[in-house]
Amino acid sequence: MKSIKINNMPDLPYAMEEAVNRLRINISFLGTKIKKIMIISTEPNEGKSFVAMQLWKQIAEAGTPSILLDADMRKSVMADKYEIVSEKKEEIKGLSHYLSSDYPIEEAIFHTQWENGDILPNIDNVINPSMLLESNRFEEMLAYMEEKYRYVFIDSPPLSLVSDGERIGNLCDGAILVVRGGVTSKHLVKNSIRQLERAGCPLLGIVLNRVEGAKSGYYSKRYGSKYYGGKYYNDAYYYGNH
Repeated sequence: MKSIKINNMPDLPYAMEEAVNRLRINISFLGTKIKKIMIISTEPNEGKSFVAMQLWKQIAEAGTPSILLDADMRKSVMADKYEIVSEKKEEIKGLSHYLSSDYPIEEAIFHTQWENGDILPNIDNVINPSMLLESNRFEEMLAYMEEKYRYVFIDSPPLSLVSDGERIGNLCDGAILVVRGGVTSKHLVKNSIRQLERAGCPLLGIVLNRVEGAKSGYYSKRYGSKYYGGKYYNDAYYYGNH
């Protein structure tokens, strides 16, 4: 398997690292039948790619074989943002290349610096990837990943922009919806949940991203977070089973 290196993976502050860890633990409680998990948002710039990348990395570091699939083929910035490069200075061909050609899936997947973490990035965006997502090749690729890895994390396009997310969700075991705190309206979040239901994709939980932490109390002073109404809030994330 070819290798790539992710050069720009910043270290997280303690509170954010702990929030991702809680998300990882919650996912482990979902059972062995939950393998293909779509990470999605309602609108752009809510942090879904950040959540997908950090969650995948932490699960791989914990020793669980996992793969991250960048399926946002319209406007992906993951390869540039995280400085994904070939260790041998070779050309990287990503998801759009694989779906539109005939080379083996084994050659499309890359190993990373994390022993149990593989990735299939998207390098070149396409104007309309709908036909690629609807192809048998896309379904066969997910089936291969499901067989080979414990978790398949799929970074998908926002639900409010295009129908790609619904198509991908129809092939997944569940979705984690990333919501930007104080920005995304409840109305839009409800619409996203309905879209997932229509696609037959169970909502596994919600990550509330970029949230102001609590300002008082022991846990606020110590960790920048608190419990409220039986649900865990943090200045980075919120996760809850649904």
